Amino acid sequence: MAALNYKHLHYFRIVAKAGGIARASERLHLTPQTISGQVSLFEDILGYKLFTRIGRRFDLTDAGRMVLSYADEIFTLGEELEGVLRDPTGGRSAQFRVGVADAVPKSVAYRLLEPVLRLPEPPRMVCREGKLVGLLADLAVQRLDIVIADSPVPAAVSIKGFSHLLGECGLTFFATAKLARKYKGPFPDCLDGSPLLVPGEDAALRPRLIQWFEKIGIRPRIVGEFDDSALLTAFGRVGIGIFAAPSAIAGEIARQHEVVAIGATEAVTEQFYAISVERRLTHPAVVAISTVARQELFDRAARRRRGKNK
Repeated sequence: MAALNYKHLHYFRIVAKAGGIARASERLHLTPQTISGQVSLFEDILGYKLFTRIGRRFDLTDAGRMVLSYADEIFTLGEELEGVLRDPTGGRSAQFRVGVADAVPKSVAYRLLEPVLRLPEPPRMVCREGKLVGLLADLAVQRLDIVIADSPVPAAVSIKGFSHLLGECGLTFFATAKLARKYKGPFPDCLDGSPLLVPGEDAALRPRLIQWFEKIGIRPRIVGEFDDSALLTAFGRVGIGIFAAPSAIAGEIARQHEVVAIGATEAVTEQFYAISVERRLTHPAVVAISTVARQELFDRAARRRRGKNK
């Protein structure tokens, strides 16, 4: 393969971000023919198709998504270098790079990361989402400062990392109002025979959820399983099935997705971890995440549980 042409990489990245040649040409101030030709040449050099062309829309292939992830990192580092050269007092410490496992609900991730932006001198936050194993590999080579996950470092992964428990909470089950009316009754009996959306096999919650159903003799009808929590919620909000979410964000889930809670349990809990290469949490951003998680997000949910049980 010929040496990587960064101009081609730049054109490819703009087309991927813009979603098509026409919009990319407006941003680059070049003709669509020029950009199309350069992207095609880039694909020929790499030996991979980077886009699937559907009309005027350009969808990324698997190879395209991989190339885009590297392109983002390359050009982000380039922008960072320019910033350092303009202001030598800045540097890498002004950036906080965090990986979020795709099984972690987006609302939880936001609630955990938002305190970083409230620091007296907030760093520029760079978020990456993906499979836990891949994120841990990036953590090991210091491409990330921390990984937010729904489980500690898996025993089968030969990566040195320290898992810091941020908190845990029970589960609340949600459905659209129409679906809730169809499967009404005492909880959790109402789940027996109901359509259910569950996390994918990589999610730490899945086996605990299945074991709980077996223990209480409930047999829901699994109609979908999803590695990505946001996609699971998207299917749930349109009534494809009942779904569970952490009770700590139950109110947000109900408001944002216009669904109703049909029941909750503490027999199954979901845990969230900050995984770092440090035994002790010292990065100011990570300390802020840990502090707010314990004092606000999960502790508040625990106080609500205790209040209901009195």
